[in-house]
Amino acid sequence: MLITRETDYALRILRTLQNEKQLTAAEIAKEEQIPQQFAYKILKKLKTGHLVNIYRGVTGGYALAVDLRKVSLYDLIELVDGGEKLAHCMQPGYQCQWRKARGNATCKAHVNLLHIQQEFVKKMQGYNLYDILFK
Repeated sequence: MLITRETDYALRILRTLQNEKQLTAAEIAKEEQIPQQFAYKILKKLKTGHLVNIYRGVTGGYALAVDLRKVSLYDLIELVDGGEKLAHCMQPGYQCQWRKARGNATCKAHVNLLHIQQEFVKKMQGYNLYDILFK
C-alpha cells in the first residue's frame, strides 16, 4: 500500500476544492497541474466515495462534500486505489503455492508482513486529510 500518483492527485484535487466553493474539472486540472482526463477519472471516484458533489449545467462543477478532518488518509487510499496490500499474498482469495506444497504450513513472511500491514493501516487511519494538506 503506497501513495500512488492517483492518490497524490486526489489529495491535490481535494486541496483545491477546500479553498474554493465550486470548480470545473478543467479549472482543477490547471490549478494542480494534473492531466484533465486523469482529473475526471479521479473526480468520479471521489464522487462515488461521497467526498465531492457534482453540479451539472452551465454553472456546474465540483465542490467538496465533506469535512476533510473526518476523512483519513487510509480512507482516501482505499477509495482511489482499491486497497492494495503490502504483499500480493494478502489479497483476498490468494492461493499460496508455497503453503499448499507444504500442507498449509505457516509462512513466517506472510505473518510478519501482515503485522506490518496492520500497523501501517492503523497509522494511516490516524491522519486526517485536512491535517495532511493544511497543517
